[in-house]
Amino acid sequence: MCGRFALTADPSAIQQTFNLDSVTAQMIPRYNIAPTQPVAAIANDDARALTFFRWGLVPSWAKDLSVGSQMINARSETADEKPAFRSALRRRRCLIPANGFYEWPKTSKEKNPVYVHLRDHELFAFAGLWEVWRNADGDELRTCTILTCEPNELIKPLHHRMAVILDPSDYELWLSPDELGPEIVKPLLRPYDADRMAIYEVSKAVNSATNDTAECIVPLNMADQPSLL
Repeated sequence: MCGRFALTADPSAIQQTFNLDSVTAQMIPRYNIAPTQPVAAIANDDARALTFFRWGLVPSWAKDLSVGSQMINARSETADEKPAFRSALRRRRCLIPANGFYEWPKTSKEKNPVYVHLRDHELFAFAGLWEVWRNADGDELRTCTILTCEPNELIKPLHHRMAVILDPSDYELWLSPDELGPEIVKPLLRPYDADRMAIYEVSKAVNSATNDTAECIVPLNMADQPSLL
């Protein structure tokens, strides 16, 4: 699964990486993005721009927002079968940019957080789905979820699931505004190449969603990543 992640790149890097027409000036580095918070995403609509979604998909038919906290992730293998996700998989897909994400492998009696990133520290994108939910007054809220798949060899010792990281060559297809059947999009939802990823241990500061500073991604052993900051 994916329950916390970071997006620390500056707006110009995000714009260049994802070939966006514009990036909102509201972008600031985020080191500990948590469920129900706003996340930056690129939707498959006509506007090639970065927008914000509430993390935790709320189906259009839901009575209230509370269901979203249970839908921060969606299993890619069955998303086309589940009422909450099947329409979004066909029609409402998005890229969710990130620099890295956290996992809490169980060691001894404690869960020591680790930070997972690409070896070259480049930006990447999770495969996401989005929905529009309206409250009783008709006000709209865009929400999203991150798709998951079987873990690769790097993540397997940490967790039995991992977030789907899309290959850049698949961005255009994933962001197609056309309705696409599961036979077209599901082959894109595969484990990312473990050889292109790396991990290191970080402090327990990330355990609290109220901590959203660079401390969260500082290696406990600075030799693990001397040029990160």
